[in-house]
Amino acid sequence: MALRFGTAGVPRSAKGTSTEDGIRRIRELGLDHLEMEWVRQVPKSAENARNIRAVAEELNVTLTAHGPYYINLNALEPEKMAASIKRVLDTARMGYLCGAKSVTFHAAFLMKMPPDRVYGIVRDKLKDIMDTLAKENVAIEVRPELAGKLSSWGSLEEIIHISKDIKGIKPTIDFAHQHARTNGGFNTYDEFCKMLEALKKGLGAKILDNMHIHVSGIKYSPKGELEHLNLKNSDFNWEEFIQALLDFDVGGYLVCESPNLEEDALMLQRAYKKKKKWADDHYNSK
Repeated sequence: MALRFGTAGVPRSAKGTSTEDGIRRIRELGLDHLEMEWVRQVPKSAENARNIRAVAEELNVTLTAHGPYYINLNALEPEKMAASIKRVLDTARMGYLCGAKSVTFHAAFLMKMPPDRVYGIVRDKLKDIMDTLAKENVAIEVRPELAGKLSSWGSLEEIIHISKDIKGIKPTIDFAHQHARTNGGFNTYDEFCKMLEALKKGLGAKILDNMHIHVSGIKYSPKGELEHLNLKNSDFNWEEFIQALLDFDVGGYLVCESPNLEEDALMLQRAYKKKKKWADDHYNSK
């Protein structure tokens, strides 16, 4: 699969605010992917989902979906745990109806518990979720996201491990979050390559053919992520990041979460195409 570039939510320059408006604007811009931001709540209309699917298929725009921020698969209260499980399931169900290829979400908070204990709880809940989706024939990739805050479950090692443990689970790799949770680390070509090598070693080379990637500028502290920034207003080394993706022949979906959305998405896409053309021309000339 080629690497497809898009925005986290409806582009700011779209004529309207609906997902269909966003898909049409994505195509007008020359991008080819949209992540539906269901971070407050998951929509419920099956009819609207079918309309979204039809527009996306007509315009050849791929879709992913981001689940609500209120998910915590390590919730202490039974009612909050039940609500979190339902939010993951509903995100997957509605994403499937929309034709999304993948759904992502922030899986859990540590709640001052040992990471190993939290891992076991999250693993068990995700297994139950995957069993439910299989029984319902909801065929969609479920991808917990690399977390940006140290108070959250979801280090690179944890999401690789859980993707090995549970069939159907794959990671969403947020490179900006990795940069933030290491307080400014993982920001060079070699370090981006190290992350891709870890994925390849842990999950097999094919994982790089179908990645779900998040990226943006980011502000951080020793505790991790504070807020997203536009790439040019941050220290994120996006040009070397793009070079690493090219050199590892990464495919899948790259979702830009910068506040300016399409501006940074287009900048990343242009850089990728320019570097790829140079590499192709250089290789063919030999």
